Amino acid sequence: MEAFLLQFFIFLTAAAISVPIAKKLGLGSVLGYLIAGIIIGPFGASLIHDIEEIMHFTEFGVVMMLFLVGLELKPSLLWQLKTPILGFGGSQVLITSAIITAIGAIFLPWQQAVAIGLILALSSTAIVLQTLQEKGKMKTEAGQSVFAVLLFQDLAVIPMLAIIPLLATLPVLGSDHHASVLIDISILPNYLQVIITFAAILLVLALGKYASHPMFRVIAKTGVREIFVAAALSLVIGTSLLMMAVGLSPALGAFLAGVVLADSEFRHELESDIEPFKGLLLGIFFISIGASLNFTLISNNIVLILGMTVGLIAIKWLVLVLIGRVFRISLFRTTI
Repeated sequence: MEAFLLQFFIFLTAAAISVPIAKKLGLGSVLGYLIAGIIIGPFGASLIHDIEEIMHFTEFGVVMMLFLVGLELKPSLLWQLKTPILGFGGSQVLITSAIITAIGAIFLPWQQAVAIGLILALSSTAIVLQTLQEKGKMKTEAGQSVFAVLLFQDLAVIPMLAIIPLLATLPVLGSDHHASVLIDISILPNYLQVIITFAAILLVLALGKYASHPMFRVIAKTGVREIFVAAALSLVIGTSLLMMAVGLSPALGAFLAGVVLADSEFRHELESDIEPFKGLLLGIFFISIGASLNFTLISNNIVLILGMTVGLIAIKWLVLVLIGRVFRISLFRTTI
């Protein structure tokens, strides 16, 4: 218990010092958290240990963030975004994957090139959305376009999870993927896995629409705020566990639950209850990412890493600019 409190104290103190300095310098809170992690991590002052365990726990902050984003998007608004999501987001993933795959195929077997292309076409939803919210651009045209791309990327993970194992030389890539969940559907035939996956998504939508509203009304009548907070957290955790059980991203389940509850009269209460937990866990998550950076590996391959990073940014920027012109989105209005 003492060791846990000490680690928690170090995380909070590092965040309290680094983030205000980073924001004052115009760097943003995300970079402040990352710098804090670097300072207290193994390649800094070595003040924290068991980074992987901490990161797995604090990844739930990303899940909570997607739930809150879903609460801001009513189903009618989400339907209005169908063209940017499918058109803008779909084009970005397909074209970026194709370009990176073509380049990778020059140096690697085509199976590995395809896997790398699919993975590098994705972006960090947590970092981008956090930056958009801090700069107040989430509800602008640029913010909506960026969110459409991120949402399609999250949805594209579903077919990617099905494709990548087929490209692997081993029978199953990551055969212990379901070892930590209550249900292992990987042993079932492929068609049953697909049916169960879609059934889980429909279950989240149905429970969110028909069961959660009466439940929150009953809880609200008790007047006990902590019970409402417990119910809100259990809703997010429950949908996340259900998605993990069928091999999907827990953030996807939380987002769907948020969208279904966007029309609820308790939306603002849910936002105020979840926001503090989200902010705290997300901050510690970014700190743990900074602490996990292996600077020995980076320094030994600095030229390769810088070259690949610049190349990846250039490819994605070029693809987004070209797609933006096709969809008649101004270059200046899409600048974040």
